[in-house]
Amino acid sequence: MILRHTFTPLNNNRLGNLCGPTDEHLRAIERALEVSVAHRHEQFKVEGPKAKAQRAMEVLQALYELAAKPIAASTVQIMLSGDGDLGASDGPTLSTRRADLKPRSSNQALYLDNIAEHDITFGIGPAGTGKTYLAVAAAVDALQRASVQRVILTRPAVEAGERLGFLPGDLNQKVDPYLRPLYDALYDLMGYEQVHKAFERQALEIAPLAFMRGRTLNNAFVILDEAQNTTPEQMKMFLTRVGFGTKTVITGDLTQIDLPKAQLSGLVEAERILKRVQGIAFTRLTSVDIVRHPLVARIVDAYDAARLEDLPRIAPGLAAALPLLDTDEEPPRTGLPKARTPRRRTP
Repeated sequence: MILRHTFTPLNNNRLGNLCGPTDEHLRAIERALEVSVAHRHEQFKVEGPKAKAQRAMEVLQALYELAAKPIAASTVQIMLSGDGDLGASDGPTLSTRRADLKPRSSNQALYLDNIAEHDITFGIGPAGTGKTYLAVAAAVDALQRASVQRVILTRPAVEAGERLGFLPGDLNQKVDPYLRPLYDALYDLMGYEQVHKAFERQALEIAPLAFMRGRTLNNAFVILDEAQNTTPEQMKMFLTRVGFGTKTVITGDLTQIDLPKAQLSGLVEAERILKRVQGIAFTRLTSVDIVRHPLVARIVDAYDAARLEDLPRIAPGLAAALPLLDTDEEPPRTGLPKARTPRRRTP
């Protein structure tokens, strides 16, 4: 299918920003959508399959609206991400330092709606889908509107396949590497000075999950990140910390579990047990919601496809049981073998 469009009135500055340096933005659209984009001055032609050609033309028109100033390559990549609905940003408006912050897909909009409407929300999906970033943005918005008194961010201190050993420094320095992604999101959404002022007046707190035991969290916005690395006991402990006036968000990626292979993930068990509990919402994000480099979505899809291909070879019993995992039946627990009592030798 061939689509043609003429941008009028003619504005060479906008057209230059739309195309990018040496037509960089047009080449990005071609690679992501597998179409051909050609232009002569203000006249553009898109050639490719019907759905992809229409999508490319929508992206071009949306970029032209932003072309009053130079457009960053990351902006083009974000527009090319998502489920193809450029208007799928009808989620709640968040008050943060990022004026352009909005959901980039219908699933992200649903995620923010669930956070606004439910006391406990689970966001489950692969890397780059905005699970943590949007949750932190909703928390910052709630803090600035004074709907909560403090924001608490936590995650389990589990190494991603590495052994970091005994880290030097005090307690904060030891746990800082595990919590760095949360700091990065806060700095981006609030600014460095505002973050440190919030820490000083104890409106912000970042702590390992183990520090949540025994606490009751009232009038707070609490985020548990990397929840796939919690044990069932840790997940239950965390969920029972919820107090009055508290909103809780749990995020995790079931494809990146760093627990020992014999250990069941608390996030897996929580989804099975709590999916029908009133007041709790589950939002499933997929590779189409990824807002990082387009290659990230392809990498996630490739790994998922490879994992499904390997299941019959690695665990034929598990592959056959996969359709049953969505039922109410409890999947078999994997545990360590029982220790045998040594025989007593007779003299």
